[in-house]
Amino acid sequence: MTTPTTLPPPGTGPAPSREGGPNLAGDSGPAADSRQSNLAGRIAGWSARHRRAAVLGWLLFVVAATALSAVVGTVEAKSSESGHGDSRRADEIIAAAGFPDRAAEMVLVQSDTLVADDPAFRAAVAGTTAAVERTGLVLDVRSDAVSGDRHAVLVTFELTGPAEDAADRVGPVRDAVAAVQRAHPELYVAQTGGASIGEAIGRTLDADMHRLSMLSIPVTLGILVIAFGALLAAVLPMGLALTAFLGSLGLLAVASRIAPAVDTTMHLMLLMGLAVGVDYCLFYLRREREERARGASAERALAIAAATSGRSVLISALTVIIAMSGMFLTQDTTFVSLATGTILVVATAAVGSLTVLPAVLSKLGDRIDLGRVPGIYRRQSSGRFWRATMRVVLRRPGVSATLAAAALLLLAVPLLGMRTAEEDVTALRNPAPALSAFLRVKAAFPGGAEPAVVAIRADDVTTPALTAAIAELKNRALATGQLHEPVSVEVNPDRTVAVVKVGLAGSGVDAASEQAVRTLREQVVPRTVQGVDGAEVLVTGLAADSVDFNAALGRSVPLVFGFVLGLAFLLMLVSFRSVVVAATAIVLNLLSVAAAYGLLVLVFQHGWGEALLGFESVGAITNWVPLFLFVILFGLSMDYHVFVLSRIREGHERGWPSRLAVSRGIRGTAGVITSAAVVMVAVFALFTTGTLVSMKELGFGLAVAVLIDATVVRAVLLPAVMVLLGERNWYLPRWLGWLPRLSSEEPPNALPPTEPVGTDPIGIEPVGAGPGR
Repeated sequence: MTTPTTLPPPGTGPAPSREGGPNLAGDSGPAADSRQSNLAGRIAGWSARHRRAAVLGWLLFVVAATALSAVVGTVEAKSSESGHGDSRRADEIIAAAGFPDRAAEMVLVQSDTLVADDPAFRAAVAGTTAAVERTGLVLDVRSDAVSGDRHAVLVTFELTGPAEDAADRVGPVRDAVAAVQRAHPELYVAQTGGASIGEAIGRTLDADMHRLSMLSIPVTLGILVIAFGALLAAVLPMGLALTAFLGSLGLLAVASRIAPAVDTTMHLMLLMGLAVGVDYCLFYLRREREERARGASAERALAIAAATSGRSVLISALTVIIAMSGMFLTQDTTFVSLATGTILVVATAAVGSLTVLPAVLSKLGDRIDLGRVPGIYRRQSSGRFWRATMRVVLRRPGVSATLAAAALLLLAVPLLGMRTAEEDVTALRNPAPALSAFLRVKAAFPGGAEPAVVAIRADDVTTPALTAAIAELKNRALATGQLHEPVSVEVNPDRTVAVVKVGLAGSGVDAASEQAVRTLREQVVPRTVQGVDGAEVLVTGLAADSVDFNAALGRSVPLVFGFVLGLAFLLMLVSFRSVVVAATAIVLNLLSVAAAYGLLVLVFQHGWGEALLGFESVGAITNWVPLFLFVILFGLSMDYHVFVLSRIREGHERGWPSRLAVSRGIRGTAGVITSAAVVMVAVFALFTTGTLVSMKELGFGLAVAVLIDATVVRAVLLPAVMVLLGERNWYLPRWLGWLPRLSSEEPPNALPPTEPVGTDPIGIEPVGAGPGR
């Protein structure tokens, strides 16, 4: 039988340091130094002793980084830098062939009653042509495309200047078309095209993110006020999270010179900055408050928080960074950008939590509770709900673990049928005018809106043999029934590259379009132009991009999963010196991620939440979302796991039995994890109110995963499994005894729990019953 560690009476605290600040290293003689010399404690100790330097240094960093971001700007990724496989190679061939790099636009003139030959219809078409030409921003205006029912005409043209920034210059042309619409109210006159849609999506995203930013800040602040019951304690995490976000934007501006940023990176950085920044502050503040409630001095409470919660923050941040680093293996522009931005904001938030937060807390002391809210304020939660939960789970751990695991596996079943594709921006309930016009064009001119593009390169693409082969390609393509008119052929000035555009079945991003691309690649091209006169033939276009992206993703996913899981296992192994704890953490987090995936498929692929979330399912998940969700969910899940396991290990190292260490570890972290989870779920859920389906998917996936992890996994599955394993939780083979010891226990003169030391408050077993129970 092992008796628990003997503890000193309440009020015992460290002597002040020679510089007058609190001794956050937890000093209590040489033995204490050797036990508590962890990195987080040392950093916090320095910050507390040099408060002015820590706070001013942080503020100067934020100001300088914000100014840097404004001055140098962020380099945005170009569309030519993305892509995979044959479609990317085809894009490179076309880009190098000397074709004009201009954006193609179109205006749809349509009527339910009039046909193209009617005078009013012809007047509207002529007015459209004249209006866009008067802008001086267009070339090659044509109006010869008439729909089969003759109720629609397309006025096509190209914008002057490079296609890459055409969205910034399309406004005057759009306004000219809008004037034509006002002059002909009896007809439908609207502009669409890549530049128009890009400009509309950009405006929509900006409006969404402004609205979400304005919502997320007060929502988060309100939750923190309820969690702490004090205004100052609630404002401090928000201040750290927002300054960390601003500081990381400057770092992104620098990093974008190496890894250009996609347009969603900064939005996700705000989301992650709020989530982890608030989390890390909560870890510190709640632990410091807990120790003060037990009777520790302000200095001693902060010392314990720095040595324990600070270490959890460090390990949690490293886990998220490791997980996000796995996306670099995809070599995809979007993933690399998202990984870079997330790593920067998480690292910045962690640095702020380990430096400026202890400095501020050491200065404020109990003044952190200024602005107490009557009826809400309390230093320590009684934890009645978690007490009751632990009583049920730990009395029947086998049944609890079985039911929780079965529920997660049941939720994960839809994952087996997941299908991914390029985002279809037309699947919005209230699309912008450019998107509405795009839908009408697809309906009036089937196959004409998102064609497949066949790039043919040879010494001379105008030879009789290749000319005949291209004609045969057109005939065979149309004969398949999956490829349609219009079919166009364009040759570059050097006659070395020909571009054939063929209409596709489907929406351009759905399964029908992807199958049409495969038919074109595998049946039509090999039997017609492939190899004729030494020709190199490749297929690109939106649907081809989706096919190639999915194929590249399939090749890189095992690498990313192996990298993330392997390094996370090693980090947990080193942190807790246990093979079993590391393996259990990996398995439980994979279960929660799989369950979130299953719900994502049900809602967005099968359309179970269309009416509630305001979208129309296209039968697929946006192709970049699942992998990004995996790495970020894995990191966030480990965030909670590390914090809980650290508290359980503290009890174990003090000689408590497994059941008691688990029950007190779970209940001891219940308040902070519940508060942090509520903040994360609320912030992530706000993104489901955005316009783009990909943002809805991302917000939904993150919210449900955090909810599952903070409830089913953390409150049921984890404690049940750890109780069933008992002392086997801490198994480490002898040949791994060389691993470094990263101390996690409370400083030796930490105060005891508020419950009597002799008995377990939830009636499981006596404290001194021995660690093997």
